[in-house]
Amino acid sequence: MEDTQIIELYFARDEQALTRSSEKYGGLCMSIAQRILNSRPDSEECVNDTWLGAWNSIPPANPFSLSAFLSRITRNLAVDRLRRKTAQKRGFGEYSCALSELDECIPVSYTHLRAHETAANL
Repeated sequence: MEDTQIIELYFARDEQALTRSSEKYGGLCMSIAQRILNSRPDSEECVNDTWLGAWNSIPPANPFSLSAFLSRITRNLAVDRLRRKTAQKRGFGEYSCALSELDECIPVSYTHLRAHETAANL
């Protein structure tokens, strides 16, 4: 099926548009997601989200190249998922908690030390 026909199905809100898109571009989208995520389950979910993204975007969008349009959606979803996964590995922004635990290991500043010595000598 030609891209223009698939896009017409999206404009007609015909669910066959999703089936046809998956048949024609499922492999391409899976390849894109897999190269970014390196995880089959995450890539499959990303590709499924691509079809939802296309459904929600067409109309009003009328892509000139359906393959480029779907590829861009897949790439953006995969990059977002990768960012979320790597953010989890960094502790969900709990740096301040981790740094506060290190306060006990960091030596006191020189000026603080001098003030403490002066007070002790009095």
